[in-house]
Amino acid sequence: MSLDRSTLFIGGEWVAPATDETFTVISPHTEEPIATVPAGSTADIDRAVAAAREAFDHGPWPRMTPQERIDVVARFSDLYAAKLGEAADLITAEMGSPAQFSQLAQSPAAWMALDAMINVARAYEWEATRPGSLGNPVVVRREPVGVVAAIPPWNVPHFTVMSKLAPALLAGCTIVVKPAPETPLSGAVLADLLTEAGVPAGVVSIIPGGREVGAHLVAHPGVDKVAFTGSTAAGRQIAAVCGQQLKRVSLELGGKSAAIVLDDADLDRTIEGLKFASLLNSGQACIAQTRILVSRARHDDFVEAFADAMGKMVVGDPADLATEIGPMVSQRQQQRVESYIGIGQSEGAKMVLGGEGRPTGLDRGWYVKPTLFAGVDNSMRIAQEEIFGPVLAVVPYDDPAEAVRIANDSPYGLGGSVWTSDPEQGLEVARQIRAGTVGVNQYMMDFAAPFGGFKDSGIGREFGPEGLDEYVEAKSMFPDVSGG
Repeated sequence: MSLDRSTLFIGGEWVAPATDETFTVISPHTEEPIATVPAGSTADIDRAVAAAREAFDHGPWPRMTPQERIDVVARFSDLYAAKLGEAADLITAEMGSPAQFSQLAQSPAAWMALDAMINVARAYEWEATRPGSLGNPVVVRREPVGVVAAIPPWNVPHFTVMSKLAPALLAGCTIVVKPAPETPLSGAVLADLLTEAGVPAGVVSIIPGGREVGAHLVAHPGVDKVAFTGSTAAGRQIAAVCGQQLKRVSLELGGKSAAIVLDDADLDRTIEGLKFASLLNSGQACIAQTRILVSRARHDDFVEAFADAMGKMVVGDPADLATEIGPMVSQRQQQRVESYIGIGQSEGAKMVLGGEGRPTGLDRGWYVKPTLFAGVDNSMRIAQEEIFGPVLAVVPYDDPAEAVRIANDSPYGLGGSVWTSDPEQGLEVARQIRAGTVGVNQYMMDFAAPFGGFKDSGIGREFGPEGLDEYVEAKSMFPDVSGG
């Protein structure tokens, strides 16, 4: 079956693109083309924003009751649930995510996030009366923010779309989604499901495009809010534009999360948990626990055991369910990760496992050897900068207080974890970590809870009622209680 496409989803319809520019989707495993799709242009963005503006200003969607919108989004959720396997396979094919991770998280997590936001919307206070300070009641109403520009990354394309699409739709916004050029196929899958669910024309457009198209969308005067997931460097540029225009913005950016392994942690259990938490999606995850902090007393034993476990992980064809680490999404990403392996060596870190060059037996594909550095000083670039690949740094510490200091000694503050046999102690250490999400003996996300980062890891939150707050404006109304 051909994956090629010739049209773009603009204003609720599949239409011819404004130009003949295309993206060729390359398999990260075979390095062969798998599809050709239209590349969105600034003219396509203008059409999409115009449709979204019309649908918001004059269409039915923002004027429906919250329950009516919930019913439509719930139908979309049911339709998406029937496509989980197909969506997972497509994401594996286009960006190389290992099939076991795709089937566990790429599409199922997107669906769970969608359902969680539906439940949040059901309990949300869309309009409430509260006592005023002057003795009269005040009515506080939450209304949709307007036209939303959503820019997700390529690493978890459906999940990061849902984190923006779900709250935007539930709030009554209209939305233009710009998928990354590396993952245009998975974005298109959602379009027909939205139409079938009953989302009115104009409410959603999905236009894959490059940086120029994204910049045009962000700066478009018809857009009221930007929701972006991606690099901190791009986030800074987007925030500057939105600040100049006084445009609402939420940013979920990079991370360099620290896992603190306390001395009482069970070694086998910790290593098993950290294998996933540190290397999920082949390390191409902003929440990956890529700095592993271990006391000097246990450093060597931990490194030996972790290197043994990491070295046994299966690297190869992402379509094979046995594969634990697949290729990088692109040759550019492969080269970037390998450059950091070279940086780690030049900085004097001890390379215990991996290194530059292809993994054994893989003569093609954008693969990187899973690499473990030990004895890393936290000031090294491999401990401070986001690598976005299967490269981990073990950083020694003297006592738990120093571990917390090292964990917080980072420009980022997205995630973290604490590993211990004493859950209460773990929670106490977690309270001291300056990060948006911190797990004890695990790293996970709960879609009823807010997700986002401190410091350079972003602005705003996704999921939970806090995530819905990002897509509404609060209006205060003062009813006449005089009786006249």
